[in-house]
Amino acid sequence: MSDTVLYEVADGVATLTLNRPERLNAYTGEMGERYSELLDAADADPEVRVIVVTGAGRGFCAGADMDMLQGIGAAGGATGSEPRDTSQVQALRLRTPIIAAINGPCAGIGLVTAVMCDLRFAAAGAKLTTAFSRRGLVAEHGISWVLPRLVGPAVALDLLLSARVVLAEEALELGLVNRVVAPERLMDETLAYARDLAANVSPTSMAVIKAQVWSHLDTSLDAATTHADQLMRESLGRADFREGVASFVEKRPPRFAPLGG
Repeated sequence: MSDTVLYEVADGVATLTLNRPERLNAYTGEMGERYSELLDAADADPEVRVIVVTGAGRGFCAGADMDMLQGIGAAGGATGSEPRDTSQVQALRLRTPIIAAINGPCAGIGLVTAVMCDLRFAAAGAKLTTAFSRRGLVAEHGISWVLPRLVGPAVALDLLLSARVVLAEEALELGLVNRVVAPERLMDETLAYARDLAANVSPTSMAVIKAQVWSHLDTSLDAATTHADQLMRESLGRADFREGVASFVEKRPPRFAPLGG
């Protein structure tokens, strides 16, 4: 079994760790295949309620592996066997919420991977860059769709056109990351947040809310409201609603059911 991405489940949280620390977790086709497989496995596991993605060593993901890129360039753009990079967009379509713990350099497809997660916590001082334009490439794998929706078109164009490096602190100001944490505390705080969701939040509610947010970006306010009203009526009939109210009244932790298959 490939060890380019490590996988661990504890306390309702699946942690996926990109695992090429000697290359700052530079992305390869093998890593992409394994990452995609593990995302699917986590999303299908009833024990998993939240997914955390991070990198081994001192980096999150430095972008595509340079040896791979040089080979593609030498072949005139032919890639041979395509890496399964659709795992980036795949992350948006999963039911389970995904949190990126950006522990260090995050560039190119590494930034796409982080951006496609639902939330991003970053280590103070971590460097982020789109990188593409400085390699003669374009915005890839859906980042041109999601980045403007996170930070606005003008900021997205700045980051994509210039491919300049931004530190985590500026990324927080821009809305690119949700939280900046001292490096030594990053995983502790990310996992604490994830475990709180796993222990106290309905998995069905999280799945529906995630789908609402991403799908409603392409709908009108009236359509989104009508859809939300329908979804609310459905939620009022679920056991999770009754359990959520009962646990609050009885001052005890909720016992929400896992997601169905």
